[in-house]
Amino acid sequence: MAKGKKIYVIIIAVFAFLVYAVFAAQPVPRETILTKRWLKPLESVYPGDVPAGDGLIPFTLGNRFGYADSGGGILLNQVREGTVSLSPEYWAEYSAAPGELVIHDPRSNTELVISRPRGYPFFLDGRIFIISKDQTSLEEIDPSGNTLWVYDYEAPLTCIDAAGGYVFTGTLDGMIDLLDKNGRPVFPSYAPGASRIPVILGCRISSDGSKLAVVSGIDKQRFLFLEWYGNNEYRVTYHDFLAGEGFRREVHMAFIDNDSRVVFEQEEGLGVYDIASRSTVTLPLPGSIEALDEDGSDGLFFFITSGEGGKRLVGLKLPATELLNVPFKSETSFLTRRGKELVIGGGMTLVSFILDKR
Repeated sequence: MAKGKKIYVIIIAVFAFLVYAVFAAQPVPRETILTKRWLKPLESVYPGDVPAGDGLIPFTLGNRFGYADSGGGILLNQVREGTVSLSPEYWAEYSAAPGELVIHDPRSNTELVISRPRGYPFFLDGRIFIISKDQTSLEEIDPSGNTLWVYDYEAPLTCIDAAGGYVFTGTLDGMIDLLDKNGRPVFPSYAPGASRIPVILGCRISSDGSKLAVVSGIDKQRFLFLEWYGNNEYRVTYHDFLAGEGFRREVHMAFIDNDSRVVFEQEEGLGVYDIASRSTVTLPLPGSIEALDEDGSDGLFFFITSGEGGKRLVGLKLPATELLNVPFKSETSFLTRRGKELVIGGGMTLVSFILDKR
């Protein structure tokens, strides 16, 4: 075995041991533990592995992307050569100026080819969207490649989310829009305002489409929460100005814990908004958020930060009790959660854990 390859194998073995030794016996909280289920070094897993479980898990880690399943089977493990859009239902890799798009179904291995596309593909809520190259137009297509609708904006899109048959968007000029399943506006474009620079930096929608969360503006930046009141009317039921000028990029945010809370990134740290009590708590962070758990079920929430001291896997008992804070060294990271399964990645290794109560 070549010397370089031996060193790489040793690194992988050490990383695997540390992950197992540190994470496997960690209490999260006292009656719950993380139990390792499987570990996959991606550079030694080849296409053709037969998935043994259910529930495809799309992953991107370093220069690789693909799909694992809940049993640790690898359906796709591919080196990334262009830009990749990935979801449980579809994936596509494309160049900066694609002459055609090839959209893959990972389960059936079928392909949808779109010639002379208007822009770039992305996948949300089991649907296929195309965003124009100047980011001022949004198109939905069906699995046969037919255009279902096109919606034009007056400024470039800065964030997009979809759930419950709705599409929720924010733009560079500080407007939010909610579209129904046919691409029609549910309410007139709305500008949260109250900031020196109006821009929407985060927009998320609850699973049933009845709640909207927004991070808007620069100097001052603020968090807004809107709820459906019937007759296509949404009202702001909570807002809060955030400390500092705020980020000048899209922020990480998500509805979690069965849509009972919203987590969002801010300069002070991680904000956790409780919908029932209409209150926010903020947890200081050891760096910026790199990946977060968009599930948050059972009152547990996990995320990865990146800072001067390297990366950290952090676990919370919601809203803000820290239960786990583990440093690790890696240029890349990955995290996703499906109920009781937590999958994390570092280096070129994916590890799956089950949240067990004992």
